[in-house]
Amino acid sequence: MYRLLSTIAISLLLVACHQHSADGRSGSYSEATFSPGITEADVNEHVKVLASAAFEGRAPGSRGEQRTTDYLIRQFQRIGLQPANHGSWLQAVPYVQATLQHADQAKLAIDGGKGKSELAFGSDMVVGSPANQAHAEIKDSPIVFVGYGVDEPDQQWNDYAGLDFKGKTVVMLVNDPGWSSEDPMLFKGRELTWYGHWASKFEAAARRGAAAAFIVHDTAAAGYPWNVVQTGWSGPQFSLPTGEDLTPHLPIAGWLTTAAAEKLFADAGADFDALKQAADRRGFKPVELDAKASVAIDSTISHGQSNNVVGELPGSTRPYDTIIYSTHWDHLGKDGSKIYHGAVENASGVAGLLKIAEAFAHRKPKPSRTILFLALTMEESGLLGSHYYVNHPLVPLDLTVADIDVDALTVIGPSHDIAVIGYGQSQLDGYLVEAARTQGRALTPDKVPTRGFFARSEQFNFAKAGVPVLYARSGLDLLHGGVPAGRKAYDDYIANCYHQPSDVFDPNWDLSGMVQDLRLLYMVGSKLAKGDTPFPRWNPDSDFTRPGTEAK
Repeated sequence: MYRLLSTIAISLLLVACHQHSADGRSGSYSEATFSPGITEADVNEHVKVLASAAFEGRAPGSRGEQRTTDYLIRQFQRIGLQPANHGSWLQAVPYVQATLQHADQAKLAIDGGKGKSELAFGSDMVVGSPANQAHAEIKDSPIVFVGYGVDEPDQQWNDYAGLDFKGKTVVMLVNDPGWSSEDPMLFKGRELTWYGHWASKFEAAARRGAAAAFIVHDTAAAGYPWNVVQTGWSGPQFSLPTGEDLTPHLPIAGWLTTAAAEKLFADAGADFDALKQAADRRGFKPVELDAKASVAIDSTISHGQSNNVVGELPGSTRPYDTIIYSTHWDHLGKDGSKIYHGAVENASGVAGLLKIAEAFAHRKPKPSRTILFLALTMEESGLLGSHYYVNHPLVPLDLTVADIDVDALTVIGPSHDIAVIGYGQSQLDGYLVEAARTQGRALTPDKVPTRGFFARSEQFNFAKAGVPVLYARSGLDLLHGGVPAGRKAYDDYIANCYHQPSDVFDPNWDLSGMVQDLRLLYMVGSKLAKGDTPFPRWNPDSDFTRPGTEAK
């Protein structure tokens, strides 16, 4: 295996030296040239285009989507891929869009036994209607603190035990019980699990019949500052139609700042800090607060269609076996004159997908198995594009060898390590170890597991459906500056650029680390594309299984 991967790595370096022009169908980008290999110049060009103002932040259902999908189709055609959806480059994904009206006037009123407060949208809280109700309202709804809002029998944990929640408003902490306790035996300690994800929390509350739910934000526990929440809930909210998503949804849901939560608990005559500590301990029971909540919101509800973009390189001898490379093309669009360019998140991932596709298209001999390149929509809205795909796969999931995800790649130079998000879950880690040796790099677990990226990227829906996944990128141990420099750059991006208009293309980026990462992911796919390579399996202690096919 080592010799094979070394050969692949050398071939990538060689093909990077041969340039060719994009064909005339690339429109205003016809002057761009791209190599068959994975190079900094090519990645740079794709990111520069996709994150430009002309693409308007790549929001689903917008003019920015049309320009993005057009660009992807032109690039897929130029590279030599084939349309993967029965002759079409697109897989239509239906959506429901809810846009909050007069958000500046939305107030969450708290009427407590010790005081009253009005919490304002943006500065104190955000709110919406996940159930897509044109008018949603709670009036004097009893408030219950449900700790982390988690019900997980395998952990003998139930924050909802013993109460009827119909018509009530639940308030819960962000993350899951292992976070604050730092108990490695409790869930996964400080590593965010699916149960700590906001979508899981809202789903659990809806199943209990709650009328409303609010998560208390904490920057360290959430993995991002309040302005990310504020931005994410200020624009249109997307969801799949009821027929495509059987998950129950709350009439009203949102987030509170920590300061707003402290105000709410004080109005109820309760000690927020003491209850927060109590929520960390097994056996915690929900606490009814001496307070009631009222809020009324109106939303404009519309229906539309966005698109996954799908191109494939058919396999030469085993075309039904398919390796997927996935990314998401969407971002947050624009708000008035503000454009959320999404250069790192995720024009970088789209650029990476295109360059891996280019490398495979010029590989000789051709892969034995089919390679499917999947650019997904509405990741920023709750992984909706990948949710739709796994419910309507273009290749049966039992014939899908693996999903290799390409998301938010590094722009701060090369590192000594390659971090696996979801480390230890499947045999794919072993393939990456062999590839990393060719670059003198070592595998490490995710250095920021508290951020819960495994449950926040498109590969998560493939994992839940049983398909082994690989999600990896440069670690924080940079060649120049080591871990202190890597962590400083990462923390600065999260604090100042993530999901903000400031996530813009920078011609001074060092993309050499990104190129290294893409070459590794290419090598793993090349190994899997050999017809005699067994389907990778989930590890015995993994959170996932491939139903009925683990013996394959």
